[in-house]
Amino acid sequence: MTMTCCGGRFATTGLALVAGLAIVAACMTGQQGAVAIDSDDIGGVVTSENGPEAAVWVIAETDELPTDFIRSVVTDDQGRYVLPDLPEANYSVWVRGYGLVDSPKVQASPGTHLDLTGVVAPDEHAAAQYYPAMYWYALLEPPPPSEFPGTGLSGNGIPESYQTQGHFLSDLTLNGCVVCHQMGTKPTRDMPQNMGTFDSTLAAWQRRVQSGQSGGTMGFFLSRFGPNGLSFFADWTDRMAAGELPPVPPRPSGIEQNVVVSLWGWGRNGHQFVHDEITTDKRDPTVNPYGPVYGATEYSSTNMVVLDPVTHVTTELTPPFLDPSNPPPVSWTQKSLQPSPVWGEEPVFHSTTNPHSLMMDGQERIWVTSATRPAPNPDYCKEGSSHLSAQVFPIAAAGRHLSMYDPATEVFTPLDTCFNTHHVMFDQDDRLWFSTLGQVIGWFDTRVWEATGDMAQAQGWTPFILDINGNGEVDEYVGPDDPVDPNKDKRVRGGTYGVIPNPADGSIWTVASEGAPGAIYRLELGSNPPATTLAEIYQVPYMQPDSEFETWGTRGIDIDRNGLIWAGLGSGHMASFDRRKCTGPLNGPTATGQHCPEGWTFYKQPGPNFKGVTGSGITDSNYYTYVDQFGAGNMGPNIPIGLGNNSDSVKATLPDGTTVSLRIPYPMGFHPKGMDARIDDPEAGWKGRGLWSAYAGQVMWHIEGGKGQVNRAVQWQVRPDPLAK
Repeated sequence: MTMTCCGGRFATTGLALVAGLAIVAACMTGQQGAVAIDSDDIGGVVTSENGPEAAVWVIAETDELPTDFIRSVVTDDQGRYVLPDLPEANYSVWVRGYGLVDSPKVQASPGTHLDLTGVVAPDEHAAAQYYPAMYWYALLEPPPPSEFPGTGLSGNGIPESYQTQGHFLSDLTLNGCVVCHQMGTKPTRDMPQNMGTFDSTLAAWQRRVQSGQSGGTMGFFLSRFGPNGLSFFADWTDRMAAGELPPVPPRPSGIEQNVVVSLWGWGRNGHQFVHDEITTDKRDPTVNPYGPVYGATEYSSTNMVVLDPVTHVTTELTPPFLDPSNPPPVSWTQKSLQPSPVWGEEPVFHSTTNPHSLMMDGQERIWVTSATRPAPNPDYCKEGSSHLSAQVFPIAAAGRHLSMYDPATEVFTPLDTCFNTHHVMFDQDDRLWFSTLGQVIGWFDTRVWEATGDMAQAQGWTPFILDINGNGEVDEYVGPDDPVDPNKDKRVRGGTYGVIPNPADGSIWTVASEGAPGAIYRLELGSNPPATTLAEIYQVPYMQPDSEFETWGTRGIDIDRNGLIWAGLGSGHMASFDRRKCTGPLNGPTATGQHCPEGWTFYKQPGPNFKGVTGSGITDSNYYTYVDQFGAGNMGPNIPIGLGNNSDSVKATLPDGTTVSLRIPYPMGFHPKGMDARIDDPEAGWKGRGLWSAYAGQVMWHIEGGKGQVNRAVQWQVRPDPLAK
C-alpha cells in the first residue's frame, strides 16, 4: 500500500511506514497548520504575500444540488479555516476579504485539506469593489445642519417639513431609497450605459428614477427632498467617477470570526422578491426542527416559496384568491414610466395575493398575510354594523387579508379580515396581531375561529386612543389633527408598521414607520376591547438639550422575554425602551410622546456617517428588528438584532452593548426584511441552532451577479471558535 502527502507517495510497510507517517505528520503541521477536518469538511490555511490572512472569508459554492448552495466562513487570527458539514458535491472555493481581491476559484470536495492563496488588492480602488454599499453611500454629502429647517421654494429649496438634518437623513436611509435596495452597490453608484445620452449626471438621474415598474415609487420618494433633491445624488456619482474612494471597513473580529453562513437559492428567474420567511413558532423555536422554510414573495409574485434545507429542494405554494377575475390593485404592477435599463418594457412583478409576512403556530401551520378577495369589505366591517369594532371604527375596504396553510393536509384556508394585514405576530393565547399600515391595529383569535368557524366573531380591531383626561376609561375624544383638550381623550393615527405582544403582561406594542422623532405605542386592551382599549405613546427623545447624541426614526419593533422593547433607529442606534423606568405620568395632558426619556437606552451601531455629518447619521438602515428570545443564535437569550439593509449584515447587540455584525460576503447586496430563529436540536450545540432570513431586496438584479440572480434563504450559525467542526 502507499499513501500520499506533500505531493509524494510512500510505502506503508515496515520502516517505510514509520518514516511515511512522520512525513505525513510534518505535512499536517506545516502545510495545513494543524487544521483538523472531518469527511464532510474542507479546511486549510489562507496566506498571501503578507503572510497568514486573518479575518477573511472562504467561500464555497456549488450548483450540483437541487438548488444552488453557498457556504462561507471566516479565517481565524492565524489564517486557518474550516468549512464544516458540506453536502456532498463539488465546490468552487475562493478567498474574499477587505484589502484583497477575489482569489482564483479552486475546485474541491468535502474531506479535502485545501490551502488557499489570498490576492492582495493592487490598489485602493480595486480593494473598494468589495466594500459593503454603506461605505460607498458614505460619500454622499447631504445639506449641513445650518440649512435646516428647510425654507422651501422661496428659500434654500429644502422642504419646510425637514425641521432638522436628522429628518433629511432618515429619508436617505430608513424611509427612502434603502427601503427597496441598497444604495452604494455598483449598479447604484455607476450610471447604466444603455439608458441614453445626457447632458449632465443630473439629467441622467432624472431619467434613471423613472425606470421600470418602481419608477413611480422612486419619484415619490425623491420628491420629498424638494426640487434640488437629485443634485445630491448627481454630485455623489460625479465624485465617485472622478476617483473619490470610500472609507475602509474593518475586517470581522471576535464572535464575527465564528460565523458560518449558508445560502440556498429559491424563487424563479430573478423576479421573485422574498420579503419574509418563517421556520418555526417564535414562542417555541423547537417547533418544526430541520423542517421546511417558507417565504412570502409580496407584490413580485402570487406564489410563496418553500425550501427543504435537508434535501435542498425548493417548491412553491399558491395562496388562494376567491375572485381571480377581480384582483385588488397592486401599484407595483403598473406599467413602467420609462423602460428599465435591465428589463426594458418587460413587467417583472406580477401578484394577485401579495403575500407579505408569515407566522408559524405550534402545529407547524403557516399563517400568511395575503389578499384573499377584492378590496371592498363585507357589511359587518362597515358603518352601521353590530360588530363592536365596526361601531368604534368602521372600515370600508382592506387590500390584504389572511390565509392559513396546513402542511399536514397541504391545503390553504382563506380567512377574511376587515382590516388590512401587514406584519403579524402570535400572542400567548393564539391570537394573531397585525400591523395594518392604517389607523388601527387588528387581531384574529384562532381559538375562536376553530371553535366556531365564524370569522367575524374571531376578529377585532381598535384605533389608538390616548387617555388625555387621565380617568382610565375611553371617553369622547378629539381627532388626530385636533389640539389636545384636557377634558377629552385624543385619537392618534398610531403606530401600525410593526407589532409585538408583550409576553410579560399581555399588552400590545406597535411602532410607527417614521423619521424624526419616531414613536412606539402601547395598547392596554381592557376587559372588552376595543371599547376599553387605551393607548400610550412614547417618542424617541429628540433634540433634548442634554442628549449625548441625536436619535430619531423608528421602523421595526420586537420584545424580549422580560418585556423590554427593542427598536432599530434611523439615526444609527439600537434602542431599548423600559416603561418601568418612567418616573412621570403615563397618561394625561402631558403624556403625548416626549414624556419618558428616561425609559430609553441607545447603543450606537458600527458604520460610517454620510460625508460631512458629525454625531449621528450612519449610512446603514435597520429595516426591522428581531429579538432572539431563546438563544437560537448561540449568543445568549434575548439578543436584539437589527436587519441592516445597507451593510450586507444583520447586527446583534450583546448585553455589554457591543455589536456583532453577521455579514454576507457573497453575493454582495444582502437586503434583509424579516428574521426568525430556530433550535433544531437543543442537544446538538451550535449545529442544532440557527438564525434565518431571506436575502430579500426588491431589485434582485442589483445584487452581485446582476440580471438573473435569484433570492436566497439565509442561515447563520455561530460556532464556539472559527475551527469548530
